[in-house]
Amino acid sequence: MTTPTTPTAFRAPRTTARLDALVTEVRAAVDLGLPPDLTAYQVGERLAPHLCAPDLLTEEQRVGDPECYRQHILHAEHDGSFSIVALVWLPGQRTSIHDHVSWGVAGVHEGQESETRYRLVADGGRARLEPTGDVVNPCGSVSAFAPPGDIHRVWNACDGKAISIHIYGADITRLGSSVRRVYECPDDER
Repeated sequence: MTTPTTPTAFRAPRTTARLDALVTEVRAAVDLGLPPDLTAYQVGERLAPHLCAPDLLTEEQRVGDPECYRQHILHAEHDGSFSIVALVWLPGQRTSIHDHVSWGVAGVHEGQESETRYRLVADGGRARLEPTGDVVNPCGSVSAFAPPGDIHRVWNACDGKAISIHIYGADITRLGSSVRRVYECPDDER
């Protein structure tokens, strides 16, 4: 996994008026107290209008890392109920196959992301991963998920930078990452 997995000291980032508006809208959706899948849907509805807008992120929040995709924590709610992060992907950068600690929403802000989704299937007393589909998520697309059944791998298959905005129902400043488990790659994908 290439995102940090240990918590680091959190310092509130510089913000924009659009990001402040998004935080307010997400807070209102989370405060509805709905089940995780419905919360993710509501949060996704609020994220969509902000994607692809040039005034959402600062220049510092758009910076990638040549070694691995980079996570910029944009906001962590004081009560730990949600966090907003920007992931910056340079060409070829990818995640491991993983699932998540909480409900989540991912929206493509710039470029596009490729994704393979998986499910666990029983195989002679063991579980194995089975791909369920490949998706290309263009700029402006939003995906919402809630465990279980949220296993995937994401990567930038394009020639340019990709940026996605992720909102999780957890305090990423405390956890360091949204990843719950990392899975071995199926034999046919090695």
